[in-house]
Amino acid sequence: MWTYERRLEYPVKITQTNPKMAMVIISQFGGPDGELSASMRYLSQRYSMPYRQVAGVLTDIGTEELAHMEIVCAIVHQLTRNLSIEELKASGFDKYYVDHTLGVWPQSAGGQAFTANYFQVKGDPITDLYEDMAAEQKARSTYDNILRLVNDPEVCDPSVS
Repeated sequence: MWTYERRLEYPVKITQTNPKMAMVIISQFGGPDGELSASMRYLSQRYSMPYRQVAGVLTDIGTEELAHMEIVCAIVHQLTRNLSIEELKASGFDKYYVDHTLGVWPQSAGGQAFTANYFQVKGDPITDLYEDMAAEQKARSTYDNILRLVNDPEVCDPSVS
């Protein structure tokens, strides 16, 4: 079905941990306008698409969104790896740590767990495609907000490429 290469679509090489930054960026994994929502939206909408070529494009886009999710998760992981208990407490990441240790778990920056309510599938091609365009604009806004808050070139590099 797919050929999987064991490398990220875009390399992530973050040298300094920053759990506060990770708590902002994690929204692009499991937040309302994140990559998990995007991939599920496209991969779910493809089934009711009456045109096979368009269904194929939705499949390709949904798979691409999974690759974006992998990059976001790599960023979050690298920002939180090997934190001491003192660093966890000082950064406020201790609340996340209690439930997930340093595992990457889908949630918004505000701490809301991922839910299927974050994406929509109507089964009407026009409605679904408009939903996709709106969702892409919301994701762009979220990335712009994150980039305003993050001033680390190693973290920003994959986001702007």
